[in-house]
Amino acid sequence: MMQKLIVPLVLLFMACTQNQRKSGSTETIFPLPEKKIVLDSLNHPWSIAFLSEDEALVSEKDGDLLRVNLSSKQKHIIQGFPKDLTDSIRAIHTGDNSGIFEVLLHPNFKRNSWVYVAYTAKIPKLGTTTKVIRAQLKNDSLFQHKTILEARPYTREYYHYGGGMTFGADGKLYITVGERLFWERDEPPLPIAQDVTDKRGKIYRFDDDGSIPADNPDFGPDAVPGLYALGIRAAQGIAVQPNSNTLWFSEHGTIQGDEINILKGGANYGWPNVTSGKLRSNDYTPPELEGVLFAPPVWFWPHTVAPTGLTFYTGEEFPHWKNSLFVPGLSRGSLWRFHIEGETIKSAEELFIDDRVRIRKVRQSPDGKLYILTDEDNGKIIQIKQQESTKSKL
Repeated sequence: MMQKLIVPLVLLFMACTQNQRKSGSTETIFPLPEKKIVLDSLNHPWSIAFLSEDEALVSEKDGDLLRVNLSSKQKHIIQGFPKDLTDSIRAIHTGDNSGIFEVLLHPNFKRNSWVYVAYTAKIPKLGTTTKVIRAQLKNDSLFQHKTILEARPYTREYYHYGGGMTFGADGKLYITVGERLFWERDEPPLPIAQDVTDKRGKIYRFDDDGSIPADNPDFGPDAVPGLYALGIRAAQGIAVQPNSNTLWFSEHGTIQGDEINILKGGANYGWPNVTSGKLRSNDYTPPELEGVLFAPPVWFWPHTVAPTGLTFYTGEEFPHWKNSLFVPGLSRGSLWRFHIEGETIKSAEELFIDDRVRIRKVRQSPDGKLYILTDEDNGKIIQIKQQESTKSKL
């Protein structure tokens, strides 16, 4: 029987226009944020990896892997992308989620030039799946491709690929892979995300060359290689928390059920047996799983948000945002800031409620500037910066 999670929410909505707090005769002024379009004409940008403060790699979900210059506005297509990238994107179904997902630099990129890319791979007559490769970037071309993960089986479902990646403080590569189903009634007797022999609906942990770390959790002799956690529906974002080095990830529900979770090795996040929302298929009942413990979310929304590529802010421009978690949303075009103490979310602030736009990713530059990527045909890279009127008062 499907269980519904009941987790207390600590909601403190703080108006974006509030920039003053008074305590007796002391007044504190907080800088107000505003949006500045830095680059546009991108085809549904999904991810950004900074090569320097001005240059970055940008993945377009419905386009190419690009090198862009945020100062000159120049764009260059990266050549040598794998040939099995799915074609005819969105031609099959308007809800097609396939394309290029996360682009990530190796922690020692300046020395080895390794780039990691998650994308939708296609095999004719079989379908598509999530694939992650490592390649060397030289002269705007990718060389020496190596497959890190191929989330077989290839299927005809074009949903929920996952594709989020990050390097942890331990130097290991973490990858999210979605369950791929649209309707729960299409689940096999043992749900995909609960089956340790199925690569879908999981989070993985690899060494930087794709080998399996010796200290990975043991899910049994038949478990897929690299498995780190299971019970995942559609996780796209994963990020490292400063100081604690804890990994946090976002998760899409079906009808509500959008969550923020802390990643623990060996944990089961419950899908589809446990959800903070509702299932899409009213006629589906998950099987009873004996002796299984499910990890509850740290946070869930009472409405649909479709959270995506989250990040922790460590910049100096907004001091009161220091170490906050930023989470963008597709469904309502939202941008959330969470104040966290330890592993507890203490307050939530929704920014730019008067200027909503679908956001796929939040990312911080090497100098601490905060950027968002908008999920549009005319996709944009937008900097979140201080309002000039606020600066004059600080």
